[in-house]
Amino acid sequence: MIRVLVDSAADFSQEEIKERGLYLVPLQVNFEEEQYLDGVNLKRDEFYQKLTSGKVFPKTSQPSPQEFLNVFEEVKKNGDELICILLSSALSGTYQSALLARNMVEYEKIYLVDSLSAVVAVQMLCDTALKRIAQGKTAEEIVEELEEVKGRTRIFAALDTLEYLAMGGRISKAAAAIGEMANIKPVITVNKEGKVDVIGKGLGINRTLGFLQKKVEEAQIDEQYPIYSLFSYGEENCGKMEQRMEKKGYQIQARRQIGPAIGTHIGPEAFGICFCEK
Repeated sequence: MIRVLVDSAADFSQEEIKERGLYLVPLQVNFEEEQYLDGVNLKRDEFYQKLTSGKVFPKTSQPSPQEFLNVFEEVKKNGDELICILLSSALSGTYQSALLARNMVEYEKIYLVDSLSAVVAVQMLCDTALKRIAQGKTAEEIVEELEEVKGRTRIFAALDTLEYLAMGGRISKAAAAIGEMANIKPVITVNKEGKVDVIGKGLGINRTLGFLQKKVEEAQIDEQYPIYSLFSYGEENCGKMEQRMEKKGYQIQARRQIGPAIGTHIGPEAFGICFCEK
């Protein structure tokens, strides 16, 4: 049997994990002495309320190699194959932990895919893998497709501020200065190396929505794969973006909330879109 593993930065709910039959290895989110397992014992709205209270900036930490090893040993014992689809190695050490665990377990049927992305882009890769398993594809064939598709996934997101990315060390303080002016909405993407780039700014929500729409229109969208909208905490602007996109003929399959692992670094009131290019 071919199984699929994701980390919690994929932002599947517990129900979705069960429905899909996935293995989940969570990242950790810490508010000083308070330690939580992302996607396990920390609800998203509870997390954002803590984040916006302003008392403590949370820190995230990757799973240990042992947490992956526990799953890998179970897979080995069962004689299954396992495809692991993981948060960008440029944003977290999660992939490295999985790599260390795979070297320890000495089992050839474990495949690691560095998504070079996060959140709904990982969900897209995961659901693609599950479809191909149902179609009878081999693990090698599925991994080959995922490695090709991941290079075509695109995420564009508008943030309320770059403060959280700077505090988490994901961008420089100089890059964060772009978002300090009143009513400026920085727009970011995850580039092909799996890193966060600031690619523009909009003065006010309407110009920001126009910038995002232009980015989508410039791309040739592969309609074999879903288009997702995404938001962190506060859905109003996400809804406005969806209306604009749908007027242009783009069909949004689902609206997905960004969880704590990534929400720590982008903050509340973020929204965006994810799709696959041809």
